[in-house]
Amino acid sequence: MAHSGNQVRHGLQLIVLVTVSAAAGCAGPVRQRAVPPELQDRALISGLSPAVRTWGAAVNREFQEALFESARREQEFRTSSGQTGPLPVAEFLAISGGGANGAFTAGLLNGWTAGGNRPQFKAVTGISTGALIAPFAFLGPTHDETLRKFYTGVTTKDVLTQRSMFAALFDDALTDNTPLRRLIATLVDQKLLDAIAAEYRKGRLLIIGTTNLDAQREMIWNVGAIAASGHPRAVELVRDIMIASAAIPAAFPPVMIDVEVDGQHYQEMHVDGGTVTQVFLYPPSLKLKELSEAAGFKRDRRVYIIRNARFDPEWAETQRRTLSIAGRAVSSLIATQGVGDLYRTYLNAQRDGIDYNLVAIPTDFRLQPREVFDREYMQKLFDVGFEMGKKGGFWKKTPPAFEGEVPG
Repeated sequence: MAHSGNQVRHGLQLIVLVTVSAAAGCAGPVRQRAVPPELQDRALISGLSPAVRTWGAAVNREFQEALFESARREQEFRTSSGQTGPLPVAEFLAISGGGANGAFTAGLLNGWTAGGNRPQFKAVTGISTGALIAPFAFLGPTHDETLRKFYTGVTTKDVLTQRSMFAALFDDALTDNTPLRRLIATLVDQKLLDAIAAEYRKGRLLIIGTTNLDAQREMIWNVGAIAASGHPRAVELVRDIMIASAAIPAAFPPVMIDVEVDGQHYQEMHVDGGTVTQVFLYPPSLKLKELSEAAGFKRDRRVYIIRNARFDPEWAETQRRTLSIAGRAVSSLIATQGVGDLYRTYLNAQRDGIDYNLVAIPTDFRLQPREVFDREYMQKLFDVGFEMGKKGGFWKKTPPAFEGEVPG
């Protein structure tokens, strides 16, 4: 049926009217001023030292000093507890993003404990779902059951709720992650922070990465230093950092973090650390071996990297539609970015003499989740990780396809 000019004009007017009405009734969230670019390097969390956080690609002096001070604290703890001899091998654990695939790491850690040869890590780093795992991996096998319950017991409704159809236009995300925030609040309390602080004083490090979206830069947080600070908002801040690191842009709301510069108050917008990097060990600008030996600390080091994904390409017929093409392209970008991060870490390890060990979800694990957080899927993935961790012998010494093979 043909439409007259008046009908088209009236239709357009109606669309404009509905849109304006919706906008009026759906006022979006507001924020305080973002930190101006010329002040970004001086933004601080009120009451906390600059040592608690730094850019991932330009480490501030206080943060670097805190990292190397950890070796002195470790030596002092060893002396006070009657341990003698040179510093032992420093074992590092780096946990990647991957959403519900974090069940793989949870299973691997539980199995590693059952196998009887899981080390105590000198440092643990986490991004995205890895940030949710990192505090419990850091504290060791006594928290294995927490990880098992979290990654085999939650469902989508325990993590998020859908927002209205207008959320894409007038809100800061398509879903509300209040359920996840409530869940984290039950797990991350003052008792947990006290335990993290105690390990920090022994010279151990817990580092979580987020993305400062205003600056388009990775920020890494010294969670142990925050826990040991005695700051009245330390628990709340650590929860915010964990939630921010797992806040997939547009899917989950960002976390707004209050900062100040010269007494002026601003807000930073933090989202999923995986937006910038899928996994990290330490900033490449830190020449760890060179700086450590200059400070008088010579030791062997080993890193274990857990990638919560498979590395083989996942074939799927893509519909010839804009959203389908865009979605497929973004997922491809994320996958290849993750591989690039592993190569960067490998180069750092080679330069600094660190023994490199990598594991990923096996390529023969083909089950697909039916929803964002599918309990059956996560249970099976947990079981795969558990059996691998218990059996051992699965670590690869190079990044994927480095020697013509895909780890699996």
